[in-house]
Amino acid sequence: MSVSHRSTVDRIGAGTAVSNVVIPQLGRPTILAVWAAAALPMAALAWVVAPTLESRFSGVGDVPMFKALTVSLGLGLVWQFALVLILLGREQRSLRWSTVRDALWLRSPRSPRGGRVGGRLWLIVIPLAVLFLAEEFLPMLSRPPANRDLAAFLGSDAGRSFFAGNWVWFGVVVVMVVFNTVLGEELLFRGYLLPRMNGAFGRGDWFANGLLFAAYHVHMPWAFLASLADAFVLAYPTKRYRSAWFGIAVHSAQSVAVVALVLALVV
Repeated sequence: MSVSHRSTVDRIGAGTAVSNVVIPQLGRPTILAVWAAAALPMAALAWVVAPTLESRFSGVGDVPMFKALTVSLGLGLVWQFALVLILLGREQRSLRWSTVRDALWLRSPRSPRGGRVGGRLWLIVIPLAVLFLAEEFLPMLSRPPANRDLAAFLGSDAGRSFFAGNWVWFGVVVVMVVFNTVLGEELLFRGYLLPRMNGAFGRGDWFANGLLFAAYHVHMPWAFLASLADAFVLAYPTKRYRSAWFGIAVHSAQSVAVVALVLALVV
């Protein structure tokens, strides 16, 4: 895996404390290769594997496809978590928490002006989460197929009947959304890729990261336009405050909403 000679050493917190973790800057071909390692499996799982598995699951209406998509895409998100660990292990030669924390920007947000760490900076997550949830109202390139529309499924008779008292599949959904917004997409795009894109894209690294994230959604292309807004809602705050926790917290507003909706059907 090729990297540019330029690297960064991030300061931790205020003052003069400096991390020993060096974050190498990736070249554009390597960045695209990492993107493909995440996007292409998700596309194959969504459009090839899930339809194949559908016939193996029981249920009425869209229940079999829901099961197949949940399992297939869940595996894709687990793969993204494994991919981050593989790439980071090769890069840093260590997966100790102190190394992982600094190499993936998993630390409290830091003001780029005064150096303030954490505290009231976390309040920025609130308006960002509202903006992120508002993306649902942005126009789509097309409507999702009926058997791939989660909101429609949860509101259908088949969906309500399937989840009533079904704690097992509720647990499957919880695991999937955790890997989606905490251990999968955010850890890869904002934790791993974004800190390593400055050498290739300069000050526009956050915007390039947002474009890659939008293009990654080949497994659900109708969300492409809404995902473009994530450059401003997820990537830019993460870059400005040097904290992948910002992207994780904001993106997880979606997970909380999904889990709450499903839980309401279960109980």
